[in-house]
Amino acid sequence: MNELVKDCMKLGFGLMRLPQLADKTTDLEQTKQMVDAFIAAGGKYFDTAYIYAGSEPAAKEALCSRYPRESYYLADKLNAAAFACSSEEEAKNEIKVSLERTGAGYFDFYLLHGIDAVNLKRYDSYGIWDYMHKLKDEGLIRHIGFSFHDSPALLEQILCDHPDMEFVQLQINYADMDNRIIAARQCYDIATRHGKPVIVMEPVKGGTLANPPQAVKDVLLRANPTASMASWAIRYVASLPNVMVVLSGMSSMEQMMDNVSYMKSFKSLDEFEQKVVEEAREVLGRTNVVPCTSCHYCTPGCPMEIHIPEIFSVLNEYKSYGNLAEARNNYGWRTGGPKASVCVQCGQCEDACPQHLPIISLLQEAVDTFEN
Repeated sequence: MNELVKDCMKLGFGLMRLPQLADKTTDLEQTKQMVDAFIAAGGKYFDTAYIYAGSEPAAKEALCSRYPRESYYLADKLNAAAFACSSEEEAKNEIKVSLERTGAGYFDFYLLHGIDAVNLKRYDSYGIWDYMHKLKDEGLIRHIGFSFHDSPALLEQILCDHPDMEFVQLQINYADMDNRIIAARQCYDIATRHGKPVIVMEPVKGGTLANPPQAVKDVLLRANPTASMASWAIRYVASLPNVMVVLSGMSSMEQMMDNVSYMKSFKSLDEFEQKVVEEAREVLGRTNVVPCTSCHYCTPGCPMEIHIPEIFSVLNEYKSYGNLAEARNNYGWRTGGPKASVCVQCGQCEDACPQHLPIISLLQEAVDTFEN
């Protein structure tokens, strides 16, 4: 099932969280160095999207204008959700914009982006499923699939309705395997049963598993004092038999070098290591951190311009380490926007959240913790 990519490191370079300069623009020089290091290690698969701010132009500068087109795979995505477009015409025009931004000529993998029960209706009514075949017939895309953020039942329905989809991109990490909302294990099993290779997104859960609570770190460090926290998470999902590529949204050369160090000559977790991860999962399940991946899908439509993921990051530091004074100080300056107390409870953030988090109540928890 995994023959869509060949002679390729199983690690994919996610271009969503690229390094930034002080002015919040992409650090292109460091990005170029990271692309070079990734390709030198045997990496070929790069992932971007129409809605990833600055990502597609960065792909053009760091990758597409510097390497022969047939030497790498580039994945991009069409997003028909309300926050990304307002009409069928706008949705179908996204690929034109993406091709112009990247200069790629074509996309090896093109995805319907972030499907859930709400936006699925737009993909259906806009005729996007058939449109993907039209793009493929025109030579603009090579393989068609979708990324998914909803229930196993909906995934089953989609794969039955659209058996022509060639692959599925799923959120899978050791924290979410048996998560009631994410249901990563069930979704993986469904994709496998339907014969669809899986591309993994969020293997370190937006960085959460690269810096987990101390109790989880203790479990992993006892087993291997030299292995990074991220290596456990990425190797875990890469060990699943039907996983074709594991995307990692790397934002520094340090992260890149760590990832390629254990993925360029990848070895699946052995029986002992599997048991270690199971123990880490059990310990993590007893913590109460907010499972936010910092995707920022919630922020574009916020009428109060609240930096929601940044607030949750500070809240999680407090939950993990218990230093209230430091957390309040960080809340005062590091969140970079209006405080949680200005929330008007409109609910648009909860509609956009792929993790289906109760954002309104979590923002109120931040108010109670840091502002009162």
